[in-house]
Amino acid sequence: MNSATLFARTAPLKLFFIAAIPGAISMLASALYQTIDGVFVGQFLGGTAFAALNLAMPFVIINFSLADLIGFGSSVPIAIKLGQKEEREACNIFTCACLMIVGTGAAIGALLYAAAPLLIRLMGAEGEFAALAVQYIRVYAIGSPVTTIVFAMDNFLRICGYIRGSMLLNILMSVLSAALEFLFLGVLGWGIWAAALATCTGMAVCALLALIPFVRGRALLRFCRPRFRAATVRQIIACGSPNFLNNIAGRITSILLNFILVRLGGEDAVSVYGVLMYVDGFIQPLLYGMCDSLQPAVGYNWGAGKRSRVRAIEKCCFAAAAVISLAAAALILLLPGPLTLLFMPGAQGAVLAMSVGALQLFSATYVTRWFSFAAQSYMLAVEKPLSASLISVSTALLFPATLVVLLWPLGLTGIWLNFAGTALLAAVLAAAVLLRQRPDLNRPDSADPNEPENQTG
Repeated sequence: MNSATLFARTAPLKLFFIAAIPGAISMLASALYQTIDGVFVGQFLGGTAFAALNLAMPFVIINFSLADLIGFGSSVPIAIKLGQKEEREACNIFTCACLMIVGTGAAIGALLYAAAPLLIRLMGAEGEFAALAVQYIRVYAIGSPVTTIVFAMDNFLRICGYIRGSMLLNILMSVLSAALEFLFLGVLGWGIWAAALATCTGMAVCALLALIPFVRGRALLRFCRPRFRAATVRQIIACGSPNFLNNIAGRITSILLNFILVRLGGEDAVSVYGVLMYVDGFIQPLLYGMCDSLQPAVGYNWGAGKRSRVRAIEKCCFAAAAVISLAAAALILLLPGPLTLLFMPGAQGAVLAMSVGALQLFSATYVTRWFSFAAQSYMLAVEKPLSASLISVSTALLFPATLVVLLWPLGLTGIWLNFAGTALLAAVLAAAVLLRQRPDLNRPDSADPNEPENQTG
């Protein structure tokens, strides 16, 4: 089934299962690998390496942020252009985006490699703790030109209707990376740098495989002679800014929290925070995979002027996000001890008690987190970047930073409560944004997708 038939004619509920389930499985595979990554580092290399990994991770994610901006920012207008039957312009945006990703990957990787020691020193880390974090960052920096494109290719494959192929590629990437990491750490006994090398190798291999249908001309999108225009670049940046700002703001928040945790509780507090982030890294990709996999269909129908289909698809998205989040909240609340020991096998006494208490408070995050997540995804898919950016920046930085100040008297407990408080405030903000956008989002369908009333902006 080609993408036009899939997005335009398949019943919304059936479309949800066709697109969202593989997307969720893809991100589940990625989440499982991220979990395995933390387990392997903790089990094979010890507590200091696990803490160093968590200290370095925000900078690693920042390394991917510009590529994510371009990849996601281009996928929204590509889907809309295809809905408007402008295939040539869709291919041009695709080609320009791929070139931009490789170029920014090289530039940001070089900068991060050079700045890694200073960045970690500014975090307050010293000795072996700091050295391990620098090693981890620098491997990702070296691999940046060939790894950062992999997530964008995932979006492009789904736009072209290769939903199952995208899922299989993500599974392969996770399995390959996990197998290499076990070989490097568990068999060969290499250091933390090898954990990063395993991930980068898996990403690079799958990025090359993902390019095959586009290079061979078998996909709906094809490489063409690029025509860079200021309007196209602005559109990519505008549509990708919410995700980019969310990544940057979220990493700034992580850096801020790590900075505070190093001083309030030392290496143990950083490790507990790492446990929370690994748990979140298992749940959030499920939400992201489900919502993100529906965005090509939403964008296509938005471009075609089919508002009723957009609303029907998004109702499925909101409902599924709620089910996943509430189930996650219950699971974390019931199993804080086993979750802690999975990543910190030697935890006992005060450290174990700290982590159990933190996870119990953290579980409340998912009671409301689903609503703002789905709302932000909706705004992105229908080219409402300002609204999506407001939700993302508030959720990732403004609310957490404000709550750090307000909850400061509670010490570490205030840090653990920060996540649930942020999710609640974000849900209230998302509801306000949706109400404000309601007249535009509820416009009737148009028979002609090229009518002025169907132009987005």
